Amino acid sequence: QLQLVESGGGLAQPGGSLNLSCAASGFSIRYYGVGWFRQAPGKEREALSCISAQGTILYADSVKGRFILSRDNVNNMVFLQMTSLKPEDTARYYCAADATAWCTLIVEPYNVWGQGTQVTVSS
Repeated sequence: QLQLVESGGGLAQPGGSLNLSCAASGFSIRYYGVGWFRQAPGKEREALSCISAQGTILYADSVKGRFILSRDNVNNMVFLQMTSLKPEDTARYYCAADATAWCTLIVEPYNVWGQGTQVTVSS
């Protein structure tokens, strides 16, 4: 069974940092494209960053320079380091995997999704 489990969400102050983790099981994450997404209430799911199987990483303009994606092939995990957090970063954050192995900043190609972890940025 292919599974992704996110962790690391919580409450952060504006300007603060959080580190999200995405643990994969049932497949090797190194052969998949993996993306981070978020969805705020009443809004569409937004692609934030992704990494291809070959290691290409892309960032959405909304998080470029503030968020860093990394991958640990040994432990089958992907991470999202989030810094300079803003109240508008408040959302539920998801990781997802794409069996085609590409890195794309759109939702549709991703066919394995985690349950998400809540991030709230507030003073």
